[in-house]
Amino acid sequence: MIVYGSTMSPFVRKVMAFAAEKGIVPELKNGGMGRGGPEFEEASPFRKMPGFRDPGADKGRDFCISDSTAIITYIEAKFPEPNLIPTDPIARARTVWYEEFADTMVCALGGKLFFNRFVAPKVLKIAGDESIAAAAEATELPPLLDYLEGVVPGSGFLVEDRITLADLAVCSPFVNLDHLSVVIDPVRWPGTAAYVAAILARPSFAPIIAKERAIVAAMA
Repeated sequence: MIVYGSTMSPFVRKVMAFAAEKGIVPELKNGGMGRGGPEFEEASPFRKMPGFRDPGADKGRDFCISDSTAIITYIEAKFPEPNLIPTDPIARARTVWYEEFADTMVCALGGKLFFNRFVAPKVLKIAGDESIAAAAEATELPPLLDYLEGVVPGSGFLVEDRITLADLAVCSPFVNLDHLSVVIDPVRWPGTAAYVAAILARPSFAPIIAKERAIVAAMA
């Protein structure tokens, strides 16, 4: 299996961590931001990362799909154990909600900071808009952390007191904030700070984050 993109994207990082929790190590190839060529574009027609390819899986032809949720749904169905998307109706609904919360709210917020403070100046070599980043950090981030502080259970897992897609999705975008030295205040949000730190320390995330930190340090 091949995943196209860069783990600097929280969506690609989520897919790679999800696969790692399954004991799977997909090949990661460049894709997006002008990279990847026809092979990537076949997997992701709108050139969004991540793209995905499972060679020969579709009656001998390559199965290609894009979007992190679609990719994860495929991996879960093909490799059902260990189960990372619960089958219990309530637990499954909560898992889907937390992934949606992460993708549309936490990632959107993180994108405002990461694009303007890293991607624009370091990758695209253009000026970022610090006013957008500062406003997002000051006004949009605290309510999300307030919400998480109220829902993270004592077990340290959002659903069924075990690791699920919910935890992988919610914590993945916080890596981008960490790259910017935006930290979760452990005094104001102690439960959330401990929760995110514990999930990101898992073997599914830790090696990915270490490689990213080396890239960020080299581009500083």
